[in-house]
Amino acid sequence: MNELSFIDSLFNDMMGNTPSVMYSANAPRVDVKEENNAYTLEMELPGRTEKDVNIELDHDNLTIASKTEETKETKEDKKDKKAKYILKERRCSSFERRFSLPADVDAESIKANFKNGILTINMQKKAIAAPKHIAIEAC
Repeated sequence: MNELSFIDSLFNDMMGNTPSVMYSANAPRVDVKEENNAYTLEMELPGRTEKDVNIELDHDNLTIASKTEETKETKEDKKDKKAKYILKERRCSSFERRFSLPADVDAESIKANFKNGILTINMQKKAIAAPKHIAIEAC
């Protein structure tokens, strides 16, 4: 897979053209950049922690998923029996994003970190074999 097909797969993921991705309003936004020796994927995940996120690599498919559930009633909620919710939309949410990685990604070098609501996944490219001179043997 070359860079163009990698970008195509990202675009298709966003537009819901692949059956493996259900893109909706709660799907997090993603930026992917390419450098000479690596790709970097950054995903906005406000309100989540690294414990809420699951990242899996299956062959050339990178899957990022998360599910949050409604928090239990707090002590403040229990004290204030007069208050009640009129609208509660933040009970739970989940998403799953799947990306087809380019063939030049070194799967063993993939690293992820999470800071200030941003998940960053660094993917090093495989080293390109240098041309090798083959000597001709005399018969």
